Amino acid sequence: MGKKVKLSYNADRVNIYYSNMLIASHKRSKIAHQFTTLSEHQPAQHRFISEWTPEKLIEQSAAIHPDVESYIKKVLIKKQYPDQAHKCCSGILAFARKVGVDRLIAACRLADSIGKYNYLIIEEILHKKLDQIEPDIQTEELPPHDNIRGKDYYQ
Repeated sequence: MGKKVKLSYNADRVNIYYSNMLIASHKRSKIAHQFTTLSEHQPAQHRFISEWTPEKLIEQSAAIHPDVESYIKKVLIKKQYPDQAHKCCSGILAFARKVGVDRLIAACRLADSIGKYNYLIIEEILHKKLDQIEPDIQTEELPPHDNIRGKDYYQ
């Protein structure tokens, strides 16, 4: 019969034994139904992700361009969970290496202009090359009419 791992706990500590030798001891969390994670127990790539902060994402985006920084700030505000925000923003910023800074800036501007703040919209804009289409903006003056009051009316 193989050796077994045994677990013992009390109100304050959780102890793990293997072959009657203590192999781990941790302070017990008082938060009900929540996971606790010690960074020293995480693999290096997970530790790298957990050490990211919104400030670091904003700093990285600011180094690219103010429009990208503004877009990333809005993504961070819109996302409900920090992990989702980090993953989304990291993916968006990775496009700077994949397609170039200029295209990322244009994609962020376009997505911002339509009020969409996520990775998928940036990916779609870049994939369909919508960032490279010049907007066709034509403004026309409205003809004078009795029913059109104008901006001065509402002051």
